[in-house]
Amino acid sequence: MSEAVVLEALRENARYSVDDLARMTGLDADEVEAAIAALEGSGVVRGYRPVVDWDRLADERVRAEVELNVTLDRETSYDDIAARLARFPQVTSLRLVSGDYDFDMEVEGDSIREVSRFISEKVAPVPEITQTVTHYVMTSYKDHGVELGDGEDDDRLSFSP
Repeated sequence: MSEAVVLEALRENARYSVDDLARMTGLDADEVEAAIAALEGSGVVRGYRPVVDWDRLADERVRAEVELNVTLDRETSYDDIAARLARFPQVTSLRLVSGDYDFDMEVEGDSIREVSRFISEKVAPVPEITQTVTHYVMTSYKDHGVELGDGEDDDRLSFSP
């Protein structure tokens, strides 16, 4: 039970200190440390990453969502295809999904050309992949539960009759 409570607090903010987590959860610091160690040791928590608002940086970073359709044969499974694609450093996220396509893949690169070349030269040639549809991210408004942007609640102009 303590692991679930600690996990929820870490999902809110992974930078909470052990003492902060203890105060928030009603657990003592040793219980919090044990819960974190258990979550990390079992592979439930795989890492801690910042949420980046790429639009605030001077350097361009191109992100794309890529829909992938695949055709399986007797020797190849979804897991096999996923293992092959996940090895590429350009792939930041890969999910098997339900619906009109099979995989949802997030890709990052330094330019549209780099991302396009990666998809056309490394992803599309995979024999089981029958179709790719690439959507370039124009602006992100929320990422991993964190709202991005200028922090203003309402950018609309006021109206007076």
